[in-house]
Amino acid sequence: MLKKWSVMLLCLMVLTSFSACGGNSEPANASGENSAEADEQNTEKLQVSVTFDAMKEFVAAVGKDKVEITTIIPAGTEAHDFEPKAQDLANLSTSALFVYNGLGMDEWAEEALTAVNTEDLFVVEASKGADIIENEHEDDDHEGEEHEDEEHEGEEHEGEEHEDEGHHHHGKYDPHLWLSLKGAQTAATNVKDGLVQADPSNKDYYEQNCAEFIEQLETLYNEYSEKFQSVSNKSFVTGHAAFAYLCRDFGLEQNSVSDTFAEGEPSAQQLANLVEYCKTNQVTTIFAEELASPEVSETLANEVGAKVETIYTIESAQDDMTYLERMESNLSKIYDSLNK
Repeated sequence: MLKKWSVMLLCLMVLTSFSACGGNSEPANASGENSAEADEQNTEKLQVSVTFDAMKEFVAAVGKDKVEITTIIPAGTEAHDFEPKAQDLANLSTSALFVYNGLGMDEWAEEALTAVNTEDLFVVEASKGADIIENEHEDDDHEGEEHEDEEHEGEEHEGEEHEDEGHHHHGKYDPHLWLSLKGAQTAATNVKDGLVQADPSNKDYYEQNCAEFIEQLETLYNEYSEKFQSVSNKSFVTGHAAFAYLCRDFGLEQNSVSDTFAEGEPSAQQLANLVEYCKTNQVTTIFAEELASPEVSETLANEVGAKVETIYTIESAQDDMTYLERMESNLSKIYDSLNK
């Protein structure tokens, strides 16, 4: 792991050197200075880098026209397993603010920040201060491994120890805080605080936008809190276990085709258990996601006579919809599936 990041840092240095050379070759005006108009275009908005789309949505809601946002993880890429390229680090090194989710969702971020090592970069962990849900399956899956590790303590190589620690960090907490309207309030507040730090002259602007966004979140929450209280069936099935925070918001229960980090597909026995769960709980809709076992979701739906609906995890930009629009779509579809 250390070797990989050393190589990445070397690539970053090379990219920066090329950029500097390219800048020196730009034609100058009569006074020997670069275009003032170009400089103004580069500095009029706060440059913000984010890890994936949900973080971009929160920055856009609070920063609006005062920010220019670069999303590091490309659309359609599984955020859990992404690793940055040297160009990503180069872009990050020129930003004023960096926003990441935390909780193991974008665990490469801390190492990337070490590689960039810029003192001028303000960093926001969007999940900071939230009421976090532990990933209960992680303890079950690795209880035996932890016991074995204790017996062989000190025998592993340093790189293996780091990899093992990274694995446990990857699965200890459920990272999908942004799929909760309450969690989104925490994230938006953290983003607002970061923007104020990076750009204090626009403090009032960011605080007003944040307050308005949180009011919209509260309005949507109150609407669906009342609706979900009226349904007797609280159980729904998704492509992967990403909706625990949403379930906590509204007193619902999820069951899923794959686990919290969308790793692997269910065994024959697990699929049989899902079929039984759907029949017992009269599940009529299987919610599928583009990046999490859509084929298995289709198979499950066919097995129990259910229909398949798309649900948004808001990891990538989709259908030209905002965060609030996608969350309202999710809640509407879940409510309709339970109100039958």
